[in-house]
Amino acid sequence: MKFAVIGKDVSKSSSPEMHSFIAGRLGAEIIYDKISVPENEFCNRVNGLFKEYDGLNFTIPFKLTVIPYLKEIAGDAKAFGAVNTVITDSLIGYNTDGLGFELMLKNNGVDACGKKVLIIGAGGAGRSVAKKLLDGGAEVYIYDRTLSRAESVAAEFMGVNAVSKIDLTPYYAVINASGVGMHDTVGISPVGAEILSFCEVAVDLIYEPETSEFLKIAKGLGKKTVNGRAMLFYQAYYAECIYLDLQPNAEVAKALFEEYIGGNR
Repeated sequence: MKFAVIGKDVSKSSSPEMHSFIAGRLGAEIIYDKISVPENEFCNRVNGLFKEYDGLNFTIPFKLTVIPYLKEIAGDAKAFGAVNTVITDSLIGYNTDGLGFELMLKNNGVDACGKKVLIIGAGGAGRSVAKKLLDGGAEVYIYDRTLSRAESVAAEFMGVNAVSKIDLTPYYAVINASGVGMHDTVGISPVGAEILSFCEVAVDLIYEPETSEFLKIAKGLGKKTVNGRAMLFYQAYYAECIYLDLQPNAEVAKALFEEYIGGNR
């Protein structure tokens, strides 16, 4: 079977290694490519990619862009309004980000139930994270440089609060879902020490670099930090279960991640 991750710049993506490792442990042999597509070329290339691959994973900035090209969206993709996994023969889109995020928090001892959480970034990942946190009983606030994007998430998910600016307010956790800190923004944090000093936990969905500027600042303040590699791995695990038509198991996912990390330190 042949799969790929599609994004604006996936040159440093760990997805091929992760998916190949997971599929192998689940008893399948796959080919997994990474394909960078400029935003202005997406509409001309997406249908050709559907024909070339058995399944595709979509990342920044195509999790919403791909939806009009699909016949159906299912599961969390329907609730989140964002897709990261597509079965190409049926053109059904799924979203495994939320499940991956949920398992990452659980396995890192982060419990946001009943607590205030700030999400920075209202794109596909931010939407998924907001919905999962809301469903888990958190008090969710979301900020985006484009206020209308944050307001769109708040309008869709009753209980999520859009904020036009980030005040110096205590939050249990601050989550970077913006993508700031990777690629051409390496060394930049979406917020500074003045904001992070008020939180207990800093979660960065970025996994490369391993310690982003955002996490570096938080660590310097003595905060608990969580890097997004576990979320990437777990969402890849859930995606492979969809591709291979297998029932996912959280304990299996955790054991596979520990094995993977052990061999990739």
